[in-house]
Amino acid sequence: MSEVSNGVEFNEEVFTEMDACYETFDKDGDGKLNLDEFRLICKALFRNDKGHIYPLSEDRARHIFNVFDTNGDGFIDKEEFTFCWNHWIKVIVRPVSAFLIVDVQNDFISGTLNISKCNAQQDGSEVVEPINHLLDTVPFDCVFYSLDWHPPDHVSFIDNVHMRELHPSSPVSADRAAAYDTVIFAGPPPMRQRLWPRHCVQDTWGAELHNDLKIVEGATKVYKGTNPEVDSYSVFWDNKKLTDTSLSTQLRLRGATDIYICGLAYDVCVGATIADALAIGYRAVLVEDASRGVDLADIEKTKATIVNNNGVIVRSDEVLPMVEGRDRRPELGYKLAMELKRAMEEK
Repeated sequence: MSEVSNGVEFNEEVFTEMDACYETFDKDGDGKLNLDEFRLICKALFRNDKGHIYPLSEDRARHIFNVFDTNGDGFIDKEEFTFCWNHWIKVIVRPVSAFLIVDVQNDFISGTLNISKCNAQQDGSEVVEPINHLLDTVPFDCVFYSLDWHPPDHVSFIDNVHMRELHPSSPVSADRAAAYDTVIFAGPPPMRQRLWPRHCVQDTWGAELHNDLKIVEGATKVYKGTNPEVDSYSVFWDNKKLTDTSLSTQLRLRGATDIYICGLAYDVCVGATIADALAIGYRAVLVEDASRGVDLADIEKTKATIVNNNGVIVRSDEVLPMVEGRDRRPELGYKLAMELKRAMEEK
């Protein structure tokens, strides 16, 4: 693919060598890049292999430019571009992609917490086929499966609500509490808790991954919700942010830059996980047709959280070119630049 715009030919080869890239976009040959020349880099970067150029607002282009114009002189010189190349352009063109499959377990599909019986009435089994297809066709750098793995006395189970004292501010008493209600336990400190039917108890059929789900060789399983006193929606942390799982360490060891997340439930564990991934600083992508949820309003809130934090929501047929660096989204590029800015400010 190549295209000529403003005297610059765009093609994939321009991003294979730093010096060649720098010289290509230094249109006036003055040995530095101004904002207009940097906009050409963004135009070349943020596109797909079908020729579609993704728009990048003037404000966002300037924000990104200012991240790399570290001396504030209005130009990106060769030294500044070297940092831009190594920490921004190379990541965008050659990301290291992790695939995180969240809680595709029997209890959520046909067991005690079958999500098809919840408000949204979505069939959890429908995620299996698109997930398997992604595992068969996309060369992810690493794959993770998370599992809710609760002890029998877990705080989230409705039938355990009498085991712990409720705070006076709890909106419902233990005697009147029903599944899906929210109570406040006394603590200390007081803790809000949504009550669920007993589900995914350790070493039971309900906690097993669905039999039709493909388990790839070399993948890592991450267990969460193992502490009886605190729930754990996110695959990164428990809900109190007291204990992390092994996921963050595993991602760092693999040098992951991008995380593709899907599974069950869209607005609960999937949503909490992608929110944490974005907060930590990862470029995060939710695969929508490989996710199903509990509540339609909460699903929309999850979508808004993702978009507002520079994440991306895609369908499974869009994933392969993104993982291969042929479809490069400006939201993810902007996210990465802002994380680089944050890291530099913290030094």
